[in-house]
Amino acid sequence: MTSGELALPTLWSIHLARDRRRSEHTVRAYRATAERLLLFLARHWGGPVDRAALARIDAADLRAYLAFRRAAGLQNASAARELSAVRGFLGWAAGDGATPRLRGPRVKKGLPRPIAPAEVVALAEQVAEDSDEPWVAARDWAVLLLLYGAGLRIGEALTLTGAILPLGETIAVTGKRAKTRVVPLLPAIRDAIERYVALMPWPIAREAILFRGVKGGALSADVVRARVRAARTRLGLSDRTTPHALRHSFATHLLGRGADLRALQELLGHASLSSTQIYTAVDAAHLLDVYRNAHPRA
Repeated sequence: MTSGELALPTLWSIHLARDRRRSEHTVRAYRATAERLLLFLARHWGGPVDRAALARIDAADLRAYLAFRRAAGLQNASAARELSAVRGFLGWAAGDGATPRLRGPRVKKGLPRPIAPAEVVALAEQVAEDSDEPWVAARDWAVLLLLYGAGLRIGEALTLTGAILPLGETIAVTGKRAKTRVVPLLPAIRDAIERYVALMPWPIAREAILFRGVKGGALSADVVRARVRAARTRLGLSDRTTPHALRHSFATHLLGRGADLRALQELLGHASLSSTQIYTAVDAAHLLDVYRNAHPRA
């Protein structure tokens, strides 16, 4: 790949981060997709690939690229995401947003599976008990309570800073695309965070990350996921019991108690109501499970 071709994914990643405010993970994944596409097209066409060449790409070229990726083992859901990233890149490269029409693979959307409140508490307790360091146990308990009790994404919880201290009844959370929302804090969550802060061995400046790793750096989401995996194995919980499932449970349980869909959208930080409406199906699915398990004729 020439330096000119390499510049296109780099410029696109800058655009995604600066202008579209996409997350670091998304920028990295989309840039990798752009680089794969350009390498494929250079072989497919047998020549250099620049903006002018990309403007001539057609549906047959995209089908060939998808077939190449599917041969590498890409499943439907991943192929659909890849095609979305390719379309975004081509639209940006063309400057007009126009891309060839191509129907993506059908993806069956599975419903998020909520975790029962008792299982959430048992999970958080087990994760905390797995640590010999009291401040680490307090940290893990506080993080998991934020996911279930306030509906935060794991990334949102781990980027909180000392600016939220001292705690009040709400905190400001920065979510996807740098959108800020206000989230209520239950007394139990406030108590958990304050206990962690009191035990934590490092001072927390206003700009500093709130949740720290054992060496004082920012706590990694992978560390939290690993600790949840270990705890759910000990408790015999489903593989679906993940940090993100706690956020799903927050949403499902609120909706089941009569929460307004628009209010839930604001609490979750969803850009559109359609993202929140999936939880109406989750709640209906839960009711159906209860009916089937309890009704003598079910």
